[in-house]
Amino acid sequence: SNSPPVNGIMETSLYVDDLSASTAFYQRVFGFAINFAVDRLVALAVRPGHVLLLFTKQGSVTLPRGAHHGDGNLHLAFAIDANQVEPWRAHLAAQSIVIEDEIHWDRGGVSLYFRDPDSHLLEVASPGVWQNY
Repeated sequence: SNSPPVNGIMETSLYVDDLSASTAFYQRVFGFAINFAVDRLVALAVRPGHVLLLFTKQGSVTLPRGAHHGDGNLHLAFAIDANQVEPWRAHLAAQSIVIEDEIHWDRGGVSLYFRDPDSHLLEVASPGVWQNY
């Protein structure tokens, strides 16, 4: 490829009905700190250099510069270490979060799938899911 390199995904967005409830969910389940918050957006610190943006649905449609808007159920996967699958399983159970599916991949990775308050499909996945992860 002739493309210049990228260093990863800096931020990704989810669109939510109740910004306060979704923010509380991601703080409770993942421990993400708030980087920035306004009435239509909360930016959560996933780890250094990685940000999860939560936008209120329809909250940015009228903004002049590159409005953020999306709808429907989306998917987001978080990378975890191989030795963290069982602790994550226990943590989700302690939070009364149902694991909807579990996949043991041919390359050795394990994925646990569950939903956030807006029914976005979340995944925690250990190495061995993809050729490059």
